[in-house]
Amino acid sequence: MKATGTQAIDRAAELLVRLIESDQAWSTGDLADNTRLPKSTASRLLRALERHELVQRDPQSGALRPGSVLVQYARRGAGNLDLVTLARPTLDRLAEESGETVNLAVPSGAGVETVAQVDSGYILGTTNWVGRQLVLQASALGKVFLAAGVAPVPATLEAATPATIVDGETLQRELGLVRQRGYATSVEELEPGLLAVAAGVRERSGHVIAALAISGPSIRLQQRNLDRLGTLLVVEADALSARLGYRQREEGAA
Repeated sequence: MKATGTQAIDRAAELLVRLIESDQAWSTGDLADNTRLPKSTASRLLRALERHELVQRDPQSGALRPGSVLVQYARRGAGNLDLVTLARPTLDRLAEESGETVNLAVPSGAGVETVAQVDSGYILGTTNWVGRQLVLQASALGKVFLAAGVAPVPATLEAATPATIVDGETLQRELGLVRQRGYATSVEELEPGLLAVAAGVRERSGHVIAALAISGPSIRLQQRNLDRLGTLLVVEADALSARLGYRQREEGAA
């Protein structure tokens, strides 16, 4: 018998609750078994939740987890769920240490949404990025999300500037480097003269839900500065991740 509208909502809500309450990654089949739904029904409901960004799927493994809409809601919530408030001391420390513009961003659909900013102490700084959508492959923030698998690699790698990486193989090599060293860089790829570095922030399950970035003009930021600031960002991003409940596994631990 075909489910009524209310039944469909109840079933979709049950799937979503399972994803939110659990630390594990789920496949469609696992969710269907857990909720005792036919796999075809679970698959149909999950696709609907994906279309509304309530659920997102890892492009490599196909694992399902809460989507960007829920991440954005969490940052606006009260207490420990307010990511912006929780990250404010981190943003202020990074701004004081670097003297440059510092941003906090979350993945948003096929792009990046900046949700908080501390301005540069210099007259020559960068613009206010809050609320603006950034190109994934051209921004340091976007590369963090691409490397973590929380945003899909665009099918067409359109150039934002002449320096933007447009070759898929080259982009994949760079994303591998991001995963290896823990931070991403953007050198005049988003805008001429603009350099940036970013590192990912993880929540309790280990998924990257946000990223911290430092950006400034090329007249002040050189590659050696990006590497130094990248190391600083990793330390601060790890500390913020710990405040969100993430605990890195010790090497060699069972």
